Amino acid sequence: MEIIYSIMEAILPFDFIRFDFMKNALLAVLLVTPLFGMLGTMAVNNKMAFFSDALGHSALTVIALGVLLGAGEPIICMLAFGVLFGLAIRKVKSSSNASSDTVISVFSSASMALGIVILSKSGGFAKYSSYLIGDILTVSPSYIGVLAVVLIAAYVVWYFIYNDLLLLSINPSLSASRDVRNASTENVFVIMVAIAVMLSIKQIGILTINSLLILPAASARNIAKNSNQYHVMSTIIALLCGIIGLIISFYADTAAGATMVLLAAVVYFATYLLSKK
Repeated sequence: MEIIYSIMEAILPFDFIRFDFMKNALLAVLLVTPLFGMLGTMAVNNKMAFFSDALGHSALTVIALGVLLGAGEPIICMLAFGVLFGLAIRKVKSSSNASSDTVISVFSSASMALGIVILSKSGGFAKYSSYLIGDILTVSPSYIGVLAVVLIAAYVVWYFIYNDLLLLSINPSLSASRDVRNASTENVFVIMVAIAVMLSIKQIGILTINSLLILPAASARNIAKNSNQYHVMSTIIALLCGIIGLIISFYADTAAGATMVLLAAVVYFATYLLSKK
């Protein structure tokens, strides 16, 4: 990491770069935001805007279960439960006549309520309230390595499933007729989103993580003319909002995750107005 730190200090003309925690936060942003920008495109296409929100809310339940079981580090439990929770939502959604938003809302409400009930017992919820807002400034160098591996793995998987996933988002019946395994393809996508969300909860925050996933993709969809532009623009918007939001939060002394999301919201409204012209 020392070599990376030296390079960052040499090429970035900002005061904050002299702090190691800001270097770590910037590296985390460079890894998380492209991943969210990529996954967000299909979340928007498949009308799953609240899916990551439900996953985020389920993190409270995982933390609560970890407390009950005496688990010291909840990240493994969060990943395992997040994947199972996401697959359960997809299974119920595909076998129910209810709309996706309804199914996701039911799971989200139940999981968050359960987590709050368990954590609030004996007044212990305050200790875990940091997960609601998140703090990317606490990310460690070892965690950055994990994020790097996840980003690379996600892009490799995306390369193989992208065409099937795109066809599935357009017309499930058509994709099935083209020998696309709809259930398996959607399961892979759900697992990717679950891993991305659960790994980023502590840094971005439960209350804002869904917005960071959806807003860049929604902004790109306003102005993109084709699928390639859509994905590239979503990734770039997510990356820029992450970097600029982190810098603004440092100088304005505000929450980094919320600042990134607020900037992404400004970009969304700007692209919306641009699309109307």
